[in-house]
Amino acid sequence: MSTGKIGVTSNDLFPIIKKFLYSDHDIFLREIVSNAVDAAQKLKTLAATGEFKGEVGDLKVSVALDKEAKTITISDNGIGMTQEEIEKYINQIAFSGAEEFMDKYKDQANAIIGHFGLGFYSSFMVSDKVDIITLSCKEGAEAVKWSCEGNPEFTLEKVEKAGRGTDIVMHISEEEEAFLEESRIQELLNKYCKFLPVEISFGKKKEWKDGANVDTEEENIINDTNPTWTKKPADLKDEDYSSFYHQLYPAGEDPLFHIHLNVDYPFNLTGVLYFPRIKNSVEIQKNKIQLYCNQVFVTDSVEGIVPEFLTMLHGVIDSPDIPLNVSRSYLQSDGNVKKIASHISKKVADSLHDIFKADRADFEKKWDDLRMFVQYGMLTEEKFFDRSKKFMLFKNTEGKCFTIEEYEALVKENQTDKDDNIITLYSTDVDAQYTYIEAAKAKGYDVLVMDSQLDNHLINHLEQKTSTTKYVRVDSDIVEKLIQKEEVKASKLSQEQRNDLIPVFNAHLPSGKVNYIVAFESLGEEAQPLMITQAEFMRRMKDMAAMNAGMGFYGEMPDSYNLVVNSDHALIETILNDKDAKMGEKLAEVSVKLTPILEERAQLDALKKDKKEEEVPQEEKDKMAEVQKQISAVSAEKEALLKGYGKDNQLVKQLIDLALLANNMLKGEELAKFVKRSVNMIK
Repeated sequence: MSTGKIGVTSNDLFPIIKKFLYSDHDIFLREIVSNAVDAAQKLKTLAATGEFKGEVGDLKVSVALDKEAKTITISDNGIGMTQEEIEKYINQIAFSGAEEFMDKYKDQANAIIGHFGLGFYSSFMVSDKVDIITLSCKEGAEAVKWSCEGNPEFTLEKVEKAGRGTDIVMHISEEEEAFLEESRIQELLNKYCKFLPVEISFGKKKEWKDGANVDTEEENIINDTNPTWTKKPADLKDEDYSSFYHQLYPAGEDPLFHIHLNVDYPFNLTGVLYFPRIKNSVEIQKNKIQLYCNQVFVTDSVEGIVPEFLTMLHGVIDSPDIPLNVSRSYLQSDGNVKKIASHISKKVADSLHDIFKADRADFEKKWDDLRMFVQYGMLTEEKFFDRSKKFMLFKNTEGKCFTIEEYEALVKENQTDKDDNIITLYSTDVDAQYTYIEAAKAKGYDVLVMDSQLDNHLINHLEQKTSTTKYVRVDSDIVEKLIQKEEVKASKLSQEQRNDLIPVFNAHLPSGKVNYIVAFESLGEEAQPLMITQAEFMRRMKDMAAMNAGMGFYGEMPDSYNLVVNSDHALIETILNDKDAKMGEKLAEVSVKLTPILEERAQLDALKKDKKEEEVPQEEKDKMAEVQKQISAVSAEKEALLKGYGKDNQLVKQLIDLALLANNMLKGEELAKFVKRSVNMIK
């Protein structure tokens, strides 16, 4: 037996492994099993080239758990190692490059695993002692045993071993005894080793018998050595892809469709990506893509590794050019990973376009489930935006689908305004905005349905790309102003009549966190007497603020609506006549008081005409302030009279409530009162 020290002068190796890698300590099983698989595959390669002339047999890796001895043993019947190879690959730690590596990365220690041959040393994260018992496949080789207790000293001795290959025996430390539970090992094997290319055995399969799970005689093979993504697409059917999806996600709903990745230039990449069904929900399940390196699981935390929008997909990506590394920050900065991410994005866009062209009718049926993914990609990646314009669909209120180019051609003639802007009208809720949609259709306009959480953001993005196309919600203004072809006819009411009606309607408008502005439009005798609209810009900003914390300013602003009074409607004339009949004398008295004060203000205005502010005598300034105060007092008196009249006017209240009801804004107690009042009016 010989003793020695591991060939690295620094003593930092084991403390780094023990301390800094603790949060990732469960990857030890991945590393040791992966090494065993590599040893088996190397033997197969040597046999294929004629360097190994013996019988290869059935290559297998076994995992054995001994709770009593507190050991986990990983065994393979692969290439094995000679004493010299132990010295070279274990003791010298990757040709003595480790010390430099540790000096460079000791503050980012989780970058160590998977580099410089250090994967084996992850076993010391969970072990007080590790033994290697190995017999090389080389003719005449002798079996050796290497032992180390988590420090630079080791022992190396010749032993007896029945067959070629390597056993790694890990003596689990007291604080890591959770790994001595069978369920824990099964969980880790399922996570990291489920698709390794060499069979991995862990104990016996179990069956339920006499009220307990008992071992059968059948080996428990935990992996599929030839998963779907490693096969040629031509050899697979749709049911194969569906079966594999449910192997990955047993509880998952059937996906919309899949894309099989199979690239050998400029890098190697295979995989299958699935499009899940995504409804209008912000509860999108991300990180469902599993990243592999030569069928070895790397991570399912792929944000920052693949483009953001692709994290909504499910499936598998496998590439030998992805470093077998648990550090996501390292992966994110890796040049190959960035190239792979860019290629996958292009492949997804091209595949969607091919599917769209091959069967547009089927694509349209799936669009509602697919659109959030496409919109997300368009918003977050410029190249995907450019590619997806060919298959991104608009859907109108009739349920018909159009590409961006097709829709522009459809509405260009009828929905171009006087400034040559193409106005795209849209609805976010067909039922709630029904009357506005019908008014637009009556003018020959088409209306899109844009009711997903991302539509507001997409609208802004599309407007930035095309300066001559504007998106306007169908209830943001009266129909004549949605697409202005010419100047809208002015209200036939005089300014005094409009001024009198404003406080009358304000008397019944809801107060609180909502502002209402009373406006007057000439909408025609057949149009509604009152309408409620909300300006496109402010509503859109508030909707976006609800999803974007950085726009909190808009979110905190009160909602602002326009109460549009149709000055052509007979009921408005009825209110005016009733107001004159009941309030005429009182309003006339106020006017008598107000007239001389207004005349005095006019005289004072004439005196300061053509004078700078500093040239106006203080006496005149004081007098003007006093006159203005009197005007405000008399005006407030008039407004109070009109509000009082409005408060008692049940017709005004009924019309306002009807307008609120049409916009789904009349609720609770006010809705109950409206119903009761309506019944009384019918009686």
